[in-house]
This record gives sequence, C-alpha cells and structure tokens, in this order.
Amino acid sequence: MTTTIVTKPTIQQTMQINKTAFYICLCLLLATKSPLTEASEWSQGTTTRYWDCCKPSCGWWGKAPFTQPVISCNINGNPVSYHTPSGCEEKGWAFTCSNQRPFIVSKNLSYGFAAANIGGMTERDWCCKCYRLKFQDPKLLDKEMIVQVTNTGYDLSGNQFDIAIPGGGQGIFKGCTKQYKNYTGGNDYGGVSKVQDCARLPKHLKQGCLWRFQWFMNVDNPRILFKEVPCPPILTAITKCKRTRP
Repeated sequence: MTTTIVTKPTIQQTMQINKTAFYICLCLLLATKSPLTEASEWSQGTTTRYWDCCKPSCGWWGKAPFTQPVISCNINGNPVSYHTPSGCEEKGWAFTCSNQRPFIVSKNLSYGFAAANIGGMTERDWCCKCYRLKFQDPKLLDKEMIVQVTNTGYDLSGNQFDIAIPGGGQGIFKGCTKQYKNYTGGNDYGGVSKVQDCARLPKHLKQGCLWRFQWFMNVDNPRILFKEVPCPPILTAITKCKRTRP
C-alpha cells in the first residue's frame, strides 16, 4: 500500500499563487472592455445643418492653438489671406471653401465639417478638433461621421453640431447670396427641401447637397452620441488647420 503525503503550501507559496491569480484577472479585465466603460466615453448631443458660405470662425489667428487657421476662399474659390474679412461683413470677400463639405468614406462612414457649441468648453477648446458622431436615428443605423470643427455656433445650444451641408440653409447670415449670383439654396433654415433642388446649386456645391439625400437619407436633425477623436489627415489637408495642443 502506497501512502501519499500531501504537503501544505507555505505562506510564501500561497501569497505567490494569489498574486499570480490577481494579475491574470487584471489582464483579462483590461483586455475586455465592458459596455458600461465604452458607453461612458460618449456624450449625448444634437445636430442641425447649415451652409451660410461665411468665412469660418476658426479661420482667424489666435482662435486656438493650431498650426494655422482654417483656410477661406474668395468668390471664385481661390484661397485668400487669413486676414481677409468675412464675406458676411459689408466689405469682406472671404468665404467657406466649397471643398469643406461632407463626403462618403464607406457605406457606414462619412467625413465632413461642422460648427459646434459644446457644453463646458469654449471656441478655443474645439476649433479644428475632430469628433466622431454616432447617429441615433433608426434610418441611420450603424452610420457614423467624423467632423472637424471649423466654425462656432454662437446661436447653438450645448453639445450641438451644425453640420456644414451645401444647401443646408444660410441661417441668420446671407453669405451665399453674396458669393454666388442668383443663389437658390432653399429656406434660410433647413435649406433645400428635395433632392432635385441640388441641381439648382452652383456646380461645386451639388455633390455635397446630394450627400444629404443619399448617404444621410435626408434625416432631419438626428440626435447623436459623440466623442473627440484624432483628425483624419484628409480633413486637415482640406482645412490646413491642425491642433498643436489639446
């Protein structure tokens, strides 16, 4: 008959076993992000749309710590000096460049630009930063958009992104009627009402207008979840504006 002798672990061995088990559990916890943690990274917000053709508010030196302000264009679409007054001023001739419009990246992702007003922050905090918008409308299920903030919506509420969409409405300003002869962009608020109206816009704005009725499904001001993200190089290449500090 064989007798098996069971040796009781020493205190040091027990502590080492517990320490090893602790680190294994910790690694598993860090590797598996819980839904609660992921949800806490996002904030709730709202969206609207506009296209007033005015020089972007982030197009002036001193607005934020960036490499250079957002580029503006003249009436012919050519870049102008950063010191050029806005076309929405009486004697100004700087306008939003037509390539600062939304465009499709994939079936469920688009890039673009927006004016913003974010709770607890100022223009210096958001100018030229990028945010990922997760649309909450059922028609836009699984669709997201990354926008670079090029403008400040002084008339917007907190956590609101006013997406720059050609034909989206001039709002309180009338820069488009000054930049384009016989501009027909629909209502001042809301802009054009149907896809056929996009054909009446200046040729450089038509594609951005069609984006609203095609990829965006003509959804009216959807609610969003949003969070700050690094700017895609293609967006900063368009605006020439990059943040130098958070």
